[in-house]
Amino acid sequence: MLSAFIVLGGLVAFLTYLSAKSHNNRVVANPDINYLDPVPLTTASLVLGIGLGGFIDGIVLHQILQWHEMVSNRMPPVTLTTKSVNMFWDGIFHLFTLMVVFTGIILLWKLLHRENIDRSGKILAGGLLAGWGLFNIIEGIIDHHLLKLHNVKEVTAHPGFWNFGFLGISVLMLLMGYWLVNKKRQIPADISR
Repeated sequence: MLSAFIVLGGLVAFLTYLSAKSHNNRVVANPDINYLDPVPLTTASLVLGIGLGGFIDGIVLHQILQWHEMVSNRMPPVTLTTKSVNMFWDGIFHLFTLMVVFTGIILLWKLLHRENIDRSGKILAGGLLAGWGLFNIIEGIIDHHLLKLHNVKEVTAHPGFWNFGFLGISVLMLLMGYWLVNKKRQIPADISR
């Protein structure tokens, strides 16, 4: 059930490695240009976006709209017992999103005293948006399609429509976040300030 968080953790580590390698290659190729490092803020905002995306999913779709619960496709919440089981797994889900948010906050806090990093609002916003989209895509593929734990909207004649629509919107969020981060990252430090 928590496999989406394991996959997301591995993906963030891999993307951080690729971003750091790309930044280092850019610095080596252009030693006369003073580049600020975008990787730490990109990583921190991506992690924070994953956690916040999970909270938004849990608060809006699980609690306010009550479209689904964590295991509502496997165990419909029609009795007090099945409702309690779903609520328990929603709580575990929220605990993990809280841990991811704390991790993102710690990563941001560690950036306070570093001077060689890019502190662009576009990188922050892009990372948050990309992290949210990434959370939705991984969680949607694993929980909605592979494990079939729940659908985006359980009580509907066409749950597949909602599941694929959720993924489509999430891909757009990821692409928009990626665009924002990369738009800023292509500007050297000399001319970006």
